[in-house]
Amino acid sequence: MPDGLVLPRYGSGALCDVVPSILGALGLEGERNVLGLPEANRYVVLLIDGLGWNLLHRHAADAPYLSSLAATRDPVTVGVPSTTSTSLVSLGTGLPPGVHGVVGYTIAIPGTDRLLNTLRWDTTVEPLLWQPYPTAFERAENAGVAVSMVARKAFRGSGVTVAGLRGGDYVPADSAGQLTAGAVEASQRGSRSLVYAYEGDLDWTGHREGVNGPAWRHQLAAIDHLAQRLRGALPADAVLVLTGDHGMVDVPLGRRVDVDSDPALRSGVYLVGGDPRLRYLYTEAGATDDVVAAWRNRVGDDAIVVPRDDAVERGWFGTVEDRVLPRLGDVIIASREDFAVECAREFPMESTMLGWHGSLTADEMLVPLLVAD
Repeated sequence: MPDGLVLPRYGSGALCDVVPSILGALGLEGERNVLGLPEANRYVVLLIDGLGWNLLHRHAADAPYLSSLAATRDPVTVGVPSTTSTSLVSLGTGLPPGVHGVVGYTIAIPGTDRLLNTLRWDTTVEPLLWQPYPTAFERAENAGVAVSMVARKAFRGSGVTVAGLRGGDYVPADSAGQLTAGAVEASQRGSRSLVYAYEGDLDWTGHREGVNGPAWRHQLAAIDHLAQRLRGALPADAVLVLTGDHGMVDVPLGRRVDVDSDPALRSGVYLVGGDPRLRYLYTEAGATDDVVAAWRNRVGDDAIVVPRDDAVERGWFGTVEDRVLPRLGDVIIASREDFAVECAREFPMESTMLGWHGSLTADEMLVPLLVAD
C-alpha cells in the first residue's frame, strides 16, 4: 500500500484461506487449496496467539525449530483488524471480516449505544445470528472428516467459539501437556481428521511484558519446544500447520494519545471501540467530517484517519455485507509504528499494557504459515 501499510490478501494468501486450503488438501470436493498445502488424510493446525512473522525472524535464535520451518514458506496476512477475535473467526469460517462480521475486539451493536466485547461476548447477542455462515469445520464434519478443537476449558461454548469455530468435538486443554496429548489423540480419529489447537500464552506475555524483553523470548522458546514435541508425537501421516492470529508492537507510554485528553477529540463521538492500534469512533449524525479533521490534526503522520467508507473501499475488510457495515466505526484510526490511541475511561486496562496489535503494519499483519509433514 502507498501509505506503508499491508493490505490483506483475502482469497490468495490470508489467514482465512488456511482451513479451506486444508480441506482441499484433505480431498474435499469444492474446496480450493490456494495455499498449495500437501495432500494428506490428517491435519493439525496449531494457532499460536501473538506469533508474528517479523517477531519470529527477529528472535530466530530463541525458536530454532519454528525458524527452520519458516525458511521454506512465505507468510500470510491476517485480516483487519489484526486482533484475536477477528482472526479466529476468519480462520474458522474461511471468510473475510466484512462477511463474517466479527470486525474487531469491541464493536458497536447496531441499533444500540452499546459495544460488543467479542472475546467476552454479550448474553443479548446470539452468536449464530451475528455470524450465520457455516464454518469450515462444519463443512469438514459434514464431509465425514473427524474434526476436533483443542483449547482451554473456559473457551467451550464462548461467543467466539460458537460464532466462528463451531463443529466437531471439543477437547479441553489447560496446559501444554494437555494440548499435546489432546491433539495427538484427536488426530488419530477416523480415516480423515482435522484438529484445531490454540495456544495463548505468547500473546498474554507480549501484552504485559512487551515483545522485546526476556519474558517474551523465553515464552517463544517454550512454544518452539511445544511445537517440536507435538510434531514428534503426531502420526507419521499427519501434517502439522503452525500459524498466528497477529503480530505485536510495543507502544511506549509517551507514544499514546487518550481519547479523553482533549475535548475536541471527543466532540461528535458517542461511542469508542476497536483496539488501541485500530480505533473505531462512532459519530453523531453529521459529525464524521469534523471528527476526521480533528483527529488528523492531532495524530499527524502517526496514524491514518479515514471515514468508514474509505476503509471499506481500500479493501481492509474484504467484501462488507450490509448487516456488517454499521458494526464498523464511522471513523477509523489505524496506527503506524509504535503509536496507539487509548480510551482509559472505558478501557482502563489499556494503560497497563505494553504490547499491542490491531493495525495494518507488517509487524502486526504478517504471520507465519509453517508446514511440518
